[in-house]
Amino acid sequence: MKMNIHIVLYVLGAICCSGAYKILVVYPFPIRSLNILGEWYVRHLLKAGHEVTFITAFPKKNENNKNLRQIDISSNAQIFAGDSTFTIKHVMSGEVPVNDVKMLQEFSLACSTMTFEHENVKKLMEDPTQHFDAVVVDLYETEVHAGFAALYNCPMIWSYSMGAHWLVLRLIDEPTNPAFTADYLSSNVLPFSFKQRVEELWAQVNWYWIKWMNTTPKERAAYEKYFKPLIEKRGRVAPDYEELVYNASLIFGNEHYAFGNLPKTPQNFKFIGGYHIETPAKPLPEDLQTLMDNAKHGVIYFSMGSTWSSKDMPESIIEGLVKMFGKLKQTVIWKFEAELQNVPKNLKIMKWAPQPSILAHPNCLFFISHGGLLSSSEAIHYGVPIIGIPIFFDQFVNINKATAKGYAVKVTLNYDLPKNLEEAIQVMLADPKQKAKELSAIYHDRPLSPGDEVVHWVSHVIRTAGAPHLRSPALHVPWYQKMYLDLAAGVILALVVVVVIVKRVFGMRKKEAMKEKKN
Repeated sequence: MKMNIHIVLYVLGAICCSGAYKILVVYPFPIRSLNILGEWYVRHLLKAGHEVTFITAFPKKNENNKNLRQIDISSNAQIFAGDSTFTIKHVMSGEVPVNDVKMLQEFSLACSTMTFEHENVKKLMEDPTQHFDAVVVDLYETEVHAGFAALYNCPMIWSYSMGAHWLVLRLIDEPTNPAFTADYLSSNVLPFSFKQRVEELWAQVNWYWIKWMNTTPKERAAYEKYFKPLIEKRGRVAPDYEELVYNASLIFGNEHYAFGNLPKTPQNFKFIGGYHIETPAKPLPEDLQTLMDNAKHGVIYFSMGSTWSSKDMPESIIEGLVKMFGKLKQTVIWKFEAELQNVPKNLKIMKWAPQPSILAHPNCLFFISHGGLLSSSEAIHYGVPIIGIPIFFDQFVNINKATAKGYAVKVTLNYDLPKNLEEAIQVMLADPKQKAKELSAIYHDRPLSPGDEVVHWVSHVIRTAGAPHLRSPALHVPWYQKMYLDLAAGVILALVVVVVIVKRVFGMRKKEAMKEKKN
């Protein structure tokens, strides 16, 4: 009987372990908000029993999960060392080029090169005993990390911190039409005017030109330097770089249908917006709980995110905001990264704030935000409207979408911010949270939680050897065939032949007629 029990336990253990996979999660960029997304992939995968190796610039201290191995590349943060210009103040003065495509591509590639050169990553890559069942890679203006999938001969999943943009859809299907989809760096809102359609078309053409002429050759060189020798050392032929880039099994997009204005997407693009949100929200610290509970007129929460700091605003704007907040009846919680003097009674300054827990409180009226997609997702999750002050990157398109959907008001970042923000606050106070609540209900109406979807689709890709059944046939059709240029060329050629024949026939008849006339 004892033996039977042991056999049963062994079989059950084997069944449970059979679904456990080894997964490499690569988040090489030293940007805190991006790594939050990476950390949540790791959490969900560990919770499902998988073994995870995590390449990260923000390793967790005192992490003792035996299924997690962190590859520490925190020294990548030195790419920002000595650069004190990447602040709100310098964006406002024009010293930081806002949404410069070439700069973003070169920054991404520089971070990638630093990652491949890092001794901890080298040790991992050069170890021939290492193998993985899948690779999840952060996609941020470079595809060179696709080399990890080739090195370990396993399926690859792109993780995209934004939504269903043409930039990523081209990797698994085809880019969307710029006549009705905004570039992720654009501030245009549908429906587009003629001028805006031209701008969106130019955004795609310009991006491709910079990518093909400047960035792709450098990416190919990096792939051939860091990956190709190691792949060949393992006894395999290294795939061509261009072929590898378009070999992803799946893309996870950090967005949801509730955000609206989404283009058509192929079946291997999965919306998992909100997977980084812990449910239920953690309890507030006691003092903050008391403050929010006792706020008779409600609470306004103000944060410019983890990358941008409110303390780096021009002094005149900070003083104007403090004065303006002091005139309000509402309690204001401001994530401000330094000490402030002469703070009014209704203004609570916090160097760090438990954002999800604040937004989850019923007394939170609205959220003044820079419009990052993580913050936007949290606002939708908790049904809280937004006053958006976009600064950089995708924040403009995020706030424009939110404004178009009716749960946000946009304020321009300039020296009139205190005055303009006060007007936006009055507009928001006069308008109830109904639209945000409606969209929140749509957001929560899902068959699975986004975290469970992550686990399911990663496992599905592994179980089905890369999920080839999900891939779009558009990837295998040359661009000239998609545009029927070969057909157009054939028709034009046929017309030319007909015209030439007709001209020759008429020319011959004309000559014959002339001869007859002479005779």
